[in-house]
This record gives sequence, structure tokens and C-alpha cells, in this order.
Amino acid sequence: MARAEDPYLFFTWNVTYGTISPLGVPQQGILINGQFPGPNINSTTNNNIVLNVFNNIDEPILFTWLGIQQRKNSWQDGVLGTNCPILPGTNFTYRFQVKDQIGSYFYYPTTAIHRAAGGFGGLRVNSRLLIPVPYADPEDDYTILIGDWYTESHSTLRKFLDIGRSLGRPDGVLINGKSAKSDGSDEPLFTMKPGKIYKYRICNVGLKNSLNFRIQGHPLKLVEMEGSHTVQNTYESLDVHVGQCFAVLVTADKAPKDYLVVASTRFTKNVLTGKGIIRYTNAKPAPPSPDVVEAPVGWAWSLNQFRSFRWNLTSSAARPNPQGSYHYGKINITRTIKLVNSAVRVQGKLRYAINGVSHVDPYTPLKLAEYYQVADKVFKYDIISDEPPANAGDKITVATNVVNQTFRNFVEIIFENHEKSLQTWHLDGYSFFAVAIEPGRWSPDKRSRYNLLDAVSRHTIQVFPKSWAAIMLTFDNAGMWNLRSELTERRYLGQQLYISVQSPARSLRDEYNMPDNALLCGVVKDLPWPPPYSI
Repeated sequence: MARAEDPYLFFTWNVTYGTISPLGVPQQGILINGQFPGPNINSTTNNNIVLNVFNNIDEPILFTWLGIQQRKNSWQDGVLGTNCPILPGTNFTYRFQVKDQIGSYFYYPTTAIHRAAGGFGGLRVNSRLLIPVPYADPEDDYTILIGDWYTESHSTLRKFLDIGRSLGRPDGVLINGKSAKSDGSDEPLFTMKPGKIYKYRICNVGLKNSLNFRIQGHPLKLVEMEGSHTVQNTYESLDVHVGQCFAVLVTADKAPKDYLVVASTRFTKNVLTGKGIIRYTNAKPAPPSPDVVEAPVGWAWSLNQFRSFRWNLTSSAARPNPQGSYHYGKINITRTIKLVNSAVRVQGKLRYAINGVSHVDPYTPLKLAEYYQVADKVFKYDIISDEPPANAGDKITVATNVVNQTFRNFVEIIFENHEKSLQTWHLDGYSFFAVAIEPGRWSPDKRSRYNLLDAVSRHTIQVFPKSWAAIMLTFDNAGMWNLRSELTERRYLGQQLYISVQSPARSLRDEYNMPDNALLCGVVKDLPWPPPYSI
């Protein structure tokens, strides 16, 4: 039987600086092929993506594909723990497969504070034709990238962090790279035909603020979240935390005119709002009505919304079997890791930490050090324990933070947030079950509060102030994987770590070899290539 290979999609990206003025102030942006935001990647389950990045800015850069699991292939993850950066004036080709995934994702630069200048864009993985999705095909499929925005350049913002300041408050909120005046002069972001149903993929690509998203007069029917079909509840508005993506269906059944799309900051003293326009195709251009549903206030509302999210146990996943055929609630937990975030000043400078350790990226990517079997020259494993130290909030160590994880173990991770600000966490290489978010401190008896039946399988989770969150997953994807705060200044100043999941067999069944075109740097730069893994 001849089996055709999965299709290939080829992209060439020219990454440059260009002047943009999304809030009316000219500033240096990062453009991809002249575009801000960058081009959408439109793919289908199991497609192979070949993406050649030419770096024509003056700093090293890397891109990550947030939520794409890179099965057996952390080489393509695009973070400093796995990849040497693409140097100015050079290029690198990413090669990865969107294996057994569907859903709404985005990409962004992980180096320095580059995300503050652009370089982000939508990445969608459509379902294969033979796998049914639990709703009728929409008339069209639109991506909406919302995020807070600063008018200072990424290099100025980085200097703030390097001298010990915080980023401070953003200057505005953008929707697909701009904010509408809503005076009748705006071009619509999208158009809708009366009576038709549209799919909107909404991702928060910002730096620090949770945003509330709503479309004037139009309910949002939630159908997918970070790669999982959900129970189809309807919402007036959705809280989208940094790094999160939702897909909703919207029915164009209102009077034919212009409607506002609104994204406004949550949990901030001064609310910043970004606007866009959606126009019915048979509408006469006119300013939209200024009446918009007010955003909710306080985080209890947001927590209740999280509790309403449920996995659709009857719909197919990216494979023909139903999503809910994985009974995660019946598996014995082999390890519990409790992680506490903290903010401390070290020699007068702000640093963020996990269990008392503030991560710094070494010059040699951790994945390369491990593959070349020279890890001991670059970092130490397990400098944090599975329980945070009693003084985690008082003093911190600045070091490379790598946790060793046994291949295929089923693990519970608790995020405990003792601070007054909301956190958002993301894990590369995996989806996990987001089983609980609760106020207070975690203790083993809190497991009775877990959703062990239909928690959504996803790759981000928020933790509200003075609260905890619990996730569960099987570490079955060999590689070096980044667990990080999606809040850019926290990630940059140390609130991240790496989880090393090694297959004892060193076999191609578990992990791919280092790609032929891998960039080399640090202590491995001139070493002979190690013997490859084999079957």
C-alpha cells in the first residue's frame, strides 16, 4: 500500500524594521514581509510547514508557534532554551508538522522584548475533511489579534527592564494592529452577509493585560479553545488572558449597519479600550452606535467564566476518536510539582522568580547541551524542589532553571500566586487539563474541587491574585520544554523554567534527531556532531 506523505506548505519571511503608527505615534515596528501584524499561517491537521526566516533587523531573533506541540521535535520550538537565535543578516528554516492538532494559535518572537514591536500573527490549523467538526461550516473564518500596546520602541522597553524598572502601563489596545476612531471614517476589519454565520478566532497577543472582548449586539458562541472543541455556551463577552485563543461563532442577524468590536483592559485602574468595525455587506457606512456593553468588573466574574468552560466529550479531536475518550481523572498522579511566583529586587533591580529561582538563558541552548551530552558544562538539573521554599517570596537565586521529568509520567502541577496581580502560564510541547482555579492556598484536600471529567485540554492557564490553579498532564513528548509566564516582562526577568523530558532509549521512536540545518552556538559550536538516535 502506497501512503502519500502529508502535504507541505512553504513560506518565506523577510523580517525587517518599518515605521508604524498604530496609536498615531510613529514608532519602529517589526514587520514580516512588510506586514504588521504578520501574515496568517493557514494550515490543516498534519500539514508540514517549511518556513524560511531571513533576519534583516539588527538583533538576533527567534519565533515560537504558541500551542503547536512539536511532537518529538523541540528543535523547532523557537525559544532560547532549545535554539540558537537567528543572527542579523542570516536566515534559518523552521520545519515542523502540525501533528494531530486542530485549532486557533499564534506565533511571536521570543527574543528580547521583540513582541512589543510586532512580529506576531495568527496560525490556524483546520480540521481535515474526513473529520467532522461539531458545527456547520461558517461563511468565513476571521482572525482577531487583540493586545495592549506601548508607543515606546522595543529597545527602550528592554532598557527599562535592564535597569530595573517595570514596563509600567501600556498606551492603548490594538485590534489587528490598529484602533478605530469609530466616527464613520474607518475601514471595516471584516464584513458579514446578513443571515450568515462567521467564525472569529480571538487571540490575546499583548504584553501584560487581560482583555475583555465583545462584538456590539452580537452574542459569541464558544466552539474551540487552544486546540479543543468546547461545549457551545454563548457569552456576551469573553475574558482573554495574555497568550490565550478562543474561536467563536457569530450570527449576522441584526440590522444592517456598522458594529463595534471592543477589547478593553481588565483588572486595571484606568481602562484602556481598542475598537474595530464589522460592517454588514448591505449597510450604508455610518458611525456605529456608541452604546457598547460595559466590561465586567473584578476577577470573580472572570473566575466564574473559566468554570463555565467545558470540553466537548462527544466531538472528534484532530483524530477520528472523540476528545473525551482520554479519561485523565482515573490516572494515578506520580508527581506533584508546586510552583510559586514571586517578585523581588536583586541589587536594586526587579526580578521575577519561580520557587525562589529567577531563570537566565545560558549562551548554549539547553537542548543542544543535552544532545551533545555536555549538560554539566552549561546548567545543573533540579535546583528547585517540587515544594517551594518557605522564603521563596523574600530572596531569590538568579540561575538557569531546569527541572528533570520522567518520560511518560502523569503529573499534577500547581501554580500558586501570592501576588496581587493576575498571572498567565504557558507550557510548550503539550496540552494539559486545566482542572481547577480557586482562591486561597492549595493543599491536597483541594483535589476534591477538581474537574476530573471534562476540563478543557489547553496550553495556557491564568491564576488570579492570591489564588491557585491546577493542571494535569502526561509528559509523553520527549524534548526540552519551556514553562513560562506569558507576561513579557515577567518572562524576560526570569519567571520561566525548562522541563527536560528525556527518553532513556535515545530512539527515533521517541524523538527526532537534531536537524541538519540546526544553528550551533556556545560550547557546542565546534564540537563534532554526536551519534544520531536510531530506531
